Amino acid sequence: MTTANINVRVDEKLKKEAEELFNDLGLNMSSAITMFLKSAVRYDGIPFDIRRTSVNAETLDALAEYEEMKKHPEKYKRYHNFSDLVKDVDNEA
Repeated sequence: MTTANINVRVDEKLKKEAEELFNDLGLNMSSAITMFLKSAVRYDGIPFDIRRTSVNAETLDALAEYEEMKKHPEKYKRYHNFSDLVKDVDNEA
């Protein structure tokens, strides 16, 4: 099998930490990257979840509502226990 070179630029600290990890696992950087590439091809995508770090609009709306509730608690119904809340929800349904 013919091999090809891949040049990747990464943060120096990340490279060092990754090399230490892979070394502890008995791998070198080339073997670890090859394992990742084979796994991605077999998976037909990135072989782990990739998520955005920012919150979506629904979450932003919920956080804004929470802040409003903290500022004006008198506008919102309060419950002394969970069973009262459940009764109220059942009555509204």
